[in-house]
Amino acid sequence: MVAKVILYIALVYCFIYWLLARELAINFPVGILIEVLFLLAFIVAIFTLPKANWKNLNNDLFYLFLFWFVLSLLEVANPAGANVMGWLKEIRSAAEYPMLIVMLYFIIFTTNKDLNNFLIIIVVLSTIAALDGVKQLHIGLSRGDNAFLNSGGAQTHILFGRLRVFSFYSEAAQFGASQAHMCLVALVLALGPIKKKIKILLFICSGLMFYGMLISGTRGALFALVPGAFLAIILSKKFKVLIFGGAVAVLFLCVLKFTYLGNGNYQIYRLRSALNPDDPSLKVRMVSQQKLKDYMSGMPFGGGLGVIGANGMEYNRDKFLSKIQPDSYWVKIWAMYGIFGFTIWISMNMYILGKCCGIVWRIKDEGLKIKGIALTSGFGGILFCSYGNEVINTMPSAIIVCASLVFVYIMPKLDKELSDNKILIE
Repeated sequence: MVAKVILYIALVYCFIYWLLARELAINFPVGILIEVLFLLAFIVAIFTLPKANWKNLNNDLFYLFLFWFVLSLLEVANPAGANVMGWLKEIRSAAEYPMLIVMLYFIIFTTNKDLNNFLIIIVVLSTIAALDGVKQLHIGLSRGDNAFLNSGGAQTHILFGRLRVFSFYSEAAQFGASQAHMCLVALVLALGPIKKKIKILLFICSGLMFYGMLISGTRGALFALVPGAFLAIILSKKFKVLIFGGAVAVLFLCVLKFTYLGNGNYQIYRLRSALNPDDPSLKVRMVSQQKLKDYMSGMPFGGGLGVIGANGMEYNRDKFLSKIQPDSYWVKIWAMYGIFGFTIWISMNMYILGKCCGIVWRIKDEGLKIKGIALTSGFGGILFCSYGNEVINTMPSAIIVCASLVFVYIMPKLDKELSDNKILIE
C-alpha cells in the first residue's frame, strides 16, 4: 500500500512541479524529486511486495523500454562527441523515466481499482489545469506566471499581443497537447456504461479540456485529437459509430480547412492555421528539417543525446545541431540517435500501439473495454502529435502515456477477473 501511495504522489507531482517551481521561486532542479519518489517506491516494493508481482515484468513492453534505456546508455560513447552532461540531462526524459514508470506500474498497480484511481487522478488534475488556464486568460496571471513570462517565456507565449495559455505546465505546447489528449480520454470514458452523473461530469471535463487546448494556441494539439479519435472509433467495433464519428471528424476538418467560420475568435483562427501548408511557421520548420537532412546524411547514429534542443543550447553550443530547433520529438530522436535509432524508436512505438489495439479489441467486459479504448487512442494521438511538438517526453504526458500502456497490457488479466466474478455472482 505504501508503494502505491508513493506512486500516486509521484503522479500528482508530475502535474504540478512546474507550478511549485514558479510560485515558490525554487531554483532547485525540481525534476530530481521525480527520481527520488520512483526510487522510494522501488525500495518499498522490494521489501513489501510478493515475488508474484515481479513476474509481471516478464513481457515485451518492459523489455522494449529496458532495451531503449540500454541503447540510450550506450549513446554516451557516440562518436559525434556530445557533452556528457547534456547526455546525462537528456537520458532522463528520453529513456530513464519511461523505463522506471513502466517497471514500477507493472509491479505495484495490478488491480481494476488501481486503474480507476489512475483515471480519476489524471482526469481531475487535467480539468483543474484547464480551469487554471481559463483563469490565466480571463482573470489574470499569478506572480509565478508573470515571472515565467518576464524571464524569457514571453517570446513564445505572447504572440501578436495574445497570450498562449500554459496553465501550470512547463509551456503552452505541453499544455495544449496534454489537454487534447485528456479531452479525448474523458470523452471516450463518458461514452461508456457508467452512471448518468459521472457521464455528465466527464462530458463537462472533456469540454473544458477542449477549450484548454484552444486557448493554448498549440496548433499541433489538433493532431493529438483527430488521429486519436479515429483510432477510438475503429476500436469501438461499432459500425454506426464508425460512420457517424468519421463523418463528424471529416466535417470538423473540412470546416477548418475550407471555411472561415469562427475566424473572429483568435483561438480558432490559430487552430485553423495548423491546416495551412503556406503557414510561415510551418515553412520555417521545413527549412530546418531540410538542413538536418543534409547534415544527418553522414551521421547514421546521430549527434548524441543532449545535442539538440534546450540541452543542446546549454551544453553543446559548439555543435551544429544545437543551433537548430527540433520543433518535434520525432525530429529530436532522429537528430540524437540518427536514422538507426529513429527507426528503432518509431518501430517500437508502432509495435506497442498495434499490440495495445489487439489487446483492447479482444476485451469482453464493456466497462473495461471503453477504458482500454480511451488509453490506447490517447497514446496514439499523443504519439502522432509529437511529430509537430516535443510533448510525449515531457511531464505530465510522459507519465500518463507510460502508465496507460501498462494498464492496457494488464487488461486481459483484469478482464478475466471481472468475468470470473460475474460467474461467481450468478
